[in-house]
Amino acid sequence: MNAEQCRCGGSDKRKAIVGITEPGYADHSVEADILSPLGAEVRLLRWGGDRAKLLEMLDELDVVMVRDIPVLDAEAIGHLKAGSGIVRYGVGVDTIDLNAARERGIKVANVPDYGADIEVADHAAALTLALVRRVVTRDEKVKAGQWNIAQKEPIYRINGSTLGLVGFGKIARSYLERMRGFGVGEVLVYDPYITDEYAAQFGAQRTDFDNICRRASIISLHAPATAETRNMVNARTLGLMNEKTCIINTSRGGLIDTAALAEALKAGKIFGAALDVLDKEPVAADCPLTGLENVILTDHTGWYSEASVRSIQEKAAQAAVEILTTGTPTNWVNRW
Repeated sequence: MNAEQCRCGGSDKRKAIVGITEPGYADHSVEADILSPLGAEVRLLRWGGDRAKLLEMLDELDVVMVRDIPVLDAEAIGHLKAGSGIVRYGVGVDTIDLNAARERGIKVANVPDYGADIEVADHAAALTLALVRRVVTRDEKVKAGQWNIAQKEPIYRINGSTLGLVGFGKIARSYLERMRGFGVGEVLVYDPYITDEYAAQFGAQRTDFDNICRRASIISLHAPATAETRNMVNARTLGLMNEKTCIINTSRGGLIDTAALAEALKAGKIFGAALDVLDKEPVAADCPLTGLENVILTDHTGWYSEASVRSIQEKAAQAAVEILTTGTPTNWVNRW
């Protein structure tokens, strides 16, 4: 269903209004079907980048459902009704001012369990293999008529290499399972929220980020965007790495200082980077990473499969139902 509005059953009371911000998914009949028993009206908020138009739309909503954009800062949240709700399709809530929502009694829910650990872990592994084995550059050069180019560009063996994981949640652990299949050796983990004993259960050693930068050949980022993780990959930490270091990022673009990474890549200080996320999305025309042979970029698609899309829509709609009925979503992230 792609209608601008979907009106669903019930007429004795004012219909609850659930707004879904564009850009959304190709079809929102999943949400409409789940919300229809409540008699809720589902609106697609086609704001076209016009913030003033969006703010006006927010005024009427009982629940707003969002993806990565738009940013729901204090001003935007001020346009929502006190006691209304916000549902984030997915895990990250760094684009939502949780404190502002809390002050207005607005409950924010996310969807942490839609199965994306499978897709993101697969994508991270695919990026790792493509980068280390130079799949993208080989494809380009062979299509351009070149052949027998292997020894002109070194390729390092994955088997026996040291793997560094930044963050050790479900996705990182799923990625580790995949990389063990390729024979990675020592596994180093930086995550201040786990214990040495917990890491050891997975055959990993807990350490600090600087040590990972010094020792790991493959560094895969799986941390949330916080004040502590902002630009953790920067000129200083890049300086600890070497010409064999590969950086994989399927978490948040803000973990990396893009300008510093570009300089390290241009100078050949590290092997390369494969990124599904950037600090500014979509990719800007002046992004210093475009055009570099030792960079692979994908369009924040690590989470995606047809199965994950349906799952995330179903679970997000269920969170909206919880807000409208019990008032307490299962995955309530700004609790008070």
